[in-house]
Amino acid sequence: MKNLSILLIFFAALPFCALAQQQNYVAEKTIALPGDGGYDYAFIDQPNNTLYVSHGTAVNVVDLKTETVKGTIAGMQGVHGIAVDNQLNRGFISDGKADQVIVFDLKTLAIINRVPLDHKGADAILFDPASKKIFTFNGHSSSACVVDPETMKQIAFIDMGGAPEFAVADGKGLIYNNLEDKSSLNVIDTKTYKVTQNYTLSPCGGPTGLAIDKKGQKLFSVCRENKGLSVVDIPTGKVIQTLPIGAGVDAVIFDPATKMLIASNGDGTASVFKQDTPDNYIPAQTITTQNRAKTMALDLSTHKLYFPVANFEPGTKTAIPGSFKVLVYSLQ
Repeated sequence: MKNLSILLIFFAALPFCALAQQQNYVAEKTIALPGDGGYDYAFIDQPNNTLYVSHGTAVNVVDLKTETVKGTIAGMQGVHGIAVDNQLNRGFISDGKADQVIVFDLKTLAIINRVPLDHKGADAILFDPASKKIFTFNGHSSSACVVDPETMKQIAFIDMGGAPEFAVADGKGLIYNNLEDKSSLNVIDTKTYKVTQNYTLSPCGGPTGLAIDKKGQKLFSVCRENKGLSVVDIPTGKVIQTLPIGAGVDAVIFDPATKMLIASNGDGTASVFKQDTPDNYIPAQTITTQNRAKTMALDLSTHKLYFPVANFEPGTKTAIPGSFKVLVYSLQ
C-alpha cells in the first residue's frame, strides 16, 4: 500500500512537472532570400501560410509550408510594410519613397494597382477588419492615410499629432499606434477616422514596435531610448510594468497560445518574457539572433519566429551582397 501511494503521488505530479519545464526558442535553419538592399517589416498571411519580407525596392515571398521562396514582388522605390485583405484576395505594400500603396494579387503576386497618397512617408501599414480599410502610418508627415481596398483609392487622412510607428487593430473598431517622437500612443476610431485618445508611455522613450493581447486587454510597446518594453492596460491607458530588453529594438510580438512575449533587438538578441497573468511578465529567455535582426514575424500555427537580416562588413553598415536571409527559430 505504501509503494502504491508513492506511485500515485508520482503520477499525479507529472502534469505539474511538465508545466514547469520551460520551452525555449532554438535556431532551426536559415532561408536565403534573393536581392540586395535594406529591409524592414516582416508579415505573415496566416490563412495562406505565406511570409512577406520587405527588401529594398521589392518584397520577398516565402511559402511557410515548405519554407522556400515562391516569388518576389518588385518594381517599387522603397518598401516598408505589408498587409492583406483575404476576402478580396489582395495584398498592400507601403512604398514610402513613392508615396504610394502598391496593390497586388495574393495568388499571382502580380501588381494590379498603385494608389497615390496625399501625405508623405508611408511606413507601417495594416488592414483593419472592423472597418475593412487599409491604414498607412506616415512618419515623415505625422499622419495616417485611409485606403479603400475595394476601390483602391485613398478616402481619408488622419492628423496623428506626431511621427507614427507600428500599429495594431483590436478588431472592434479601434487602432493603437505608437508616436515615436512623442513617446506616446494614439487611439484611433476607425469609424470616424479620428484620434480619440493619447496615452503617455513614460518611462518609455522612442517607441517603435507594438503588439496586443486582445483577451488580456494589454498593449506591448517597445522603446529604444530606455531599452524597455512597456505593458499598457488598455481600459485605463496606464503603463503597469516596464521590462528590460536589448538595444536597437524595432518589433514586438505576443503569442496568445503560448503566452510568450518577444522583442527583437538590433543588438543581435531577442528578449523573451512569459505572461504569468495579464498584469505580470517574467523573463524567460534571451535568444541569440544576429546583429541588426531587429524585426520579425510569428507563425501562429507553428509558433516559429522569422527574423530578416543580412550580413554586414565588419564595423560598418554596409550589407554584404547576396547575404540576405531569414533566421528561423522553433519553440522546443
